Amino acid sequence: MDGTNDANRSCKLHTRLRLWEFADRYIFEPIDGLADFYLSVSRANGSMNLVEELPSRSPSTNPKVRTVYGVIGVLKLAVGSYFLVITDRDCVGSYLGHAIYKVTGLKVLSCNKSPNTSSEQKKMESEISELLVAAERTMGLYFSYDINLTLNSQKLCDINDEFKSRPLWKQAEPRFLWNSYLLEPLIENKLDQYLLPVIQGSFQNIHAEVGSEKVDVTLIARRCTGRIGTRMWRRGADPEGYAANFVESEQIVQSKGYTASYVQVRGSMPFLWEQIVDLTYKPSFDVVRQEEAPRVLERHFNDLKKKYGSVLAVDLVNTNGGEGRLRERYAKSIEPILNDDLRYVHFDFHRICGHIHFERLSQLYEQIEDYLKKHGYLLLNEKGEKIQEQDGTVRTNCIDCLDRTNVTQYQNPRGGLSKKKRGTSSRKRGTDAEEREMGSIQWMGRPNRNSYFYLS
Repeated sequence: MDGTNDANRSCKLHTRLRLWEFADRYIFEPIDGLADFYLSVSRANGSMNLVEELPSRSPSTNPKVRTVYGVIGVLKLAVGSYFLVITDRDCVGSYLGHAIYKVTGLKVLSCNKSPNTSSEQKKMESEISELLVAAERTMGLYFSYDINLTLNSQKLCDINDEFKSRPLWKQAEPRFLWNSYLLEPLIENKLDQYLLPVIQGSFQNIHAEVGSEKVDVTLIARRCTGRIGTRMWRRGADPEGYAANFVESEQIVQSKGYTASYVQVRGSMPFLWEQIVDLTYKPSFDVVRQEEAPRVLERHFNDLKKKYGSVLAVDLVNTNGGEGRLRERYAKSIEPILNDDLRYVHFDFHRICGHIHFERLSQLYEQIEDYLKKHGYLLLNEKGEKIQEQDGTVRTNCIDCLDRTNVTQYQNPRGGLSKKKRGTSSRKRGTDAEEREMGSIQWMGRPNRNSYFYLS
């Protein structure tokens, strides 16, 4: 085998491993034909090394054997190390032609069987083990062995061949690499074939027909690793500008060989505020360190502009009450930095739409239609060549960035390509024939009460 093939082979991730559980070590045996070495992990301290053969076996050793589908990573704690491995997976569709899997089974392997463990350490280990059992039930983890799922379609189109030739973990977008910390021990040991990037969020493939045309729709939500936490307990942004509940959502439509992608984001109001959880139904909101709000907010939007281009901030909170006070702080803090690349629109979703009149979102659409048409979306032809690109995004928020944001994010972008007017943008455009190829597919759709293609 020549050197080039060896290099390509060494970057391939292991898709199936046989896990041998010996008394003193775990052995990961690749059974996908991609390597000749086994990964040995000490059960005493978690140390790792590659070995050429399995330990000798006898009826007395009788190691437990199972198949695993990847290593999420290693958690190093004072009481020992813990390996997280994928014991089950479901193929949930494809992303630009590459299979995507959902983690449906996780197992924590303890590596702290040192003979010198004190009783206090054993007690702590027992408590940690209970927490790790909960970690085994983590939902919404997705991965691919072949493509960088942390990058949206447009970013994948823009990277060069040299970048694509790197191991997947080196290509990953840090914001969405959910197991970044857990991969560090594997990186230190240069175990590229075991370094499996994982996102947390949602992935859905929908196969449909529009008239006589077959259409594939893919919905991807990538949750950011910055300022993570649960509802109410984690609000606003931190001093570095990372917003709570920040998610990048991408919708991909494929038909007649053409691929179109639209990316938008959501996140908590990006300044310092909190909600103190108590026994009331809706705990009150408090703005913290108000004088820092403009600086934090500016840092947040500067980062968004670097990553997405122009930004349209759509604020869906109530005009009055506690939400109204947050809206006032948001509007006041963002006002000094508004320009051609940053717009702010407030839309009182509850007052205008209530609980059922989602068609009234057309009022919001009328305010932002010019922005959506100007900044467009990614379009690839049958050869995978970029015809046009998206050079701006919509950032939507309510309080939880859930229900109101879900409905609005689905309803925002619209319009078949054939309806776009020529000369309205400096972006590279396709020919009339290319635009007509996708023209029969309405991109995301105009607002209506029966819309259901939105991310939860």
